[in-house]
Amino acid sequence: MLFQYDLSQPSLEDLFESYWNELTELKEEHREKVPAFANRIVAGVIAHLADIDLIISRHAERWRISRMAAVDRNILRMAVYEFLHEPDTPRAVVINEALEIARRFSTLEATQFINGILDAIKRELDETGSPPPLPASPPTALR
Repeated sequence: MLFQYDLSQPSLEDLFESYWNELTELKEEHREKVPAFANRIVAGVIAHLADIDLIISRHAERWRISRMAAVDRNILRMAVYEFLHEPDTPRAVVINEALEIARRFSTLEATQFINGILDAIKRELDETGSPPPLPASPPTALR
């Protein structure tokens, strides 16, 4: 869903409706909890997108968000959102899940890239408890 949003920016209602209408492989026992969890994560990432992108960009040396592969940047966005807003999920688990998604949908190099960035963000959060304050207005080169 984040990939679709990144490319066409539909309304959340249209995004969720089109995604879940197309998905036919969801097992019966997962049809209630999985969409609710996924929708919450996607809506959260979109609501905090500017802040999330700033955090990623501080740790992605010599990489602008807009130059990253869409799959990779959205895996990073989802993981950073979970770091910040899903405290019940251990950060090591978030990283592991992000790497599993990257292994399936991206490249080996991207998996290593994602691991490095997420590990650096995790260390910062573990040391400080929160990311450093964000600037008042995000640089326009990040999008």
